[in-house]
Amino acid sequence: MTDQATDAIPDIEPDIPGKPTSASRTTLSHIMTHNDTNLLGTVHGGVIMKLVDDAAGAVAGRHSGGPAVTASMDEMAFLEPVRVGDLVHVKAQVNWTGRTSMEVGVRVLAERWNESAPATQVGSAYLVFAAVDADGKPRRVPPVLPETDRDRRRYQEAQIRRTHRLARRRAIRELREKRAAEGFED
Repeated sequence: MTDQATDAIPDIEPDIPGKPTSASRTTLSHIMTHNDTNLLGTVHGGVIMKLVDDAAGAVAGRHSGGPAVTASMDEMAFLEPVRVGDLVHVKAQVNWTGRTSMEVGVRVLAERWNESAPATQVGSAYLVFAAVDADGKPRRVPPVLPETDRDRRRYQEAQIRRTHRLARRRAIRELREKRAAEGFED
């Protein structure tokens, strides 16, 4: 699902009351074990990405009041390696909402399970979720109501990312159409 496809639903439903950012914010915590490691002895990026998707999905489902599916992951930045024995905290919140889609921002923190040192940020990600009904069709989501200056900044930054996503998608589609018209097969 894309923002364009999911946001093209006719306005046949009454306005949905907004929900504050804090209403769906969540933290998922997990201790990393040897089963989570790669050949270098650090935790697989894919393991972290699954935790990110799980936490973001929980937030999207909470905010939208029902099922929501991952539409895209714009960016996943790994800042530091995660090791066996680390307690990983995945913090997620809705940053922005459209008619049927939501951007969820995620921060990944890690701390040694047996130390009292503060957690270190080891990653971050932005995911877009689309709310769906029982038939898998897009459904409306409540607007998110930013509560703090930080929430308002995240909302504004999410709007910029959405604009860039749509522009990139449009440019790629136009290039492919141009190449097809010129007889190139991809």
